[in-house]
Amino acid sequence: MKEEERHLAHRAPNAHGKGAEREKKTPVDTVPEGLSVGRNAVRELLRSGRTVDKILVQSGEREGALIPLVGEAIARGIPVVETNRAKLDLLAGGTPHQGVIAMAAEKEYVTVEEILAIAEARGEKPLIVVADGISDPHNLGAVIRCAEGCGAHGLIIPKRHAVGLTPQVGKASAGAIEHLAVAKVANVAATLDTLKKAGLWIFTAEAGGEDFRRVDMNVGAVIVLGSEGEGVSELVKKKSDFIVSIPMYGKVNSFNVSAAAAVLLSEAAYQQREKNK
Repeated sequence: MKEEERHLAHRAPNAHGKGAEREKKTPVDTVPEGLSVGRNAVRELLRSGRTVDKILVQSGEREGALIPLVGEAIARGIPVVETNRAKLDLLAGGTPHQGVIAMAAEKEYVTVEEILAIAEARGEKPLIVVADGISDPHNLGAVIRCAEGCGAHGLIIPKRHAVGLTPQVGKASAGAIEHLAVAKVANVAATLDTLKKAGLWIFTAEAGGEDFRRVDMNVGAVIVLGSEGEGVSELVKKKSDFIVSIPMYGKVNSFNVSAAAAVLLSEAAYQQREKNK
């Protein structure tokens, strides 16, 4: 064989596709943990009875085979959110999504009444955290860890416009998610009314409020934390008994939501426990 022929033969792929084509091989598609991608996968998730945080549907695709899936989700109170194909492509990680992806919860949710029952069973004044629209899973996970570490009896999150108990949230909580009861509600403001009727006081963290160190939290307490960008909604503010703030002495004017949670919950836990000794 001539030198040139030997060179070409070396570069050509063999019968098993090896050779130069190896460099062009596409990586194996992977589906991120906690997602059910495609119509069949979403259908089976709904049949399984597992808690589903939300279903994402490609805009303009609520027809044909998706109609019964969307209908079942709505009937079960699962949020159905329309989004663009680019976001679905990104979440699916290369797996064909057929216009639909479901997000399963990392753990089962409880009711608000069950959270109150946990405090009663422990013989403690309720300490509950309300996350009013936190959208970043790392922030919610960190808030969960702070809440559990401070002995809170539960966390309440809204069904819409907020992150649920995704695997990313569980990872960010560093295991604390397994030890904290979490309720998911359709209406945060209405839930606060329910908690007030149960004898709890609502302390909402917002700029321009009273110094949290001068507020009596030695009561059944609900600590309300707002979203990263918008803060607490106006309606939720109106439901509050106290607007509390953390004094800032540096150049920045606020803490990250999880840092604020740590400060406020530590104070509330201290007052509830130490003042009663």
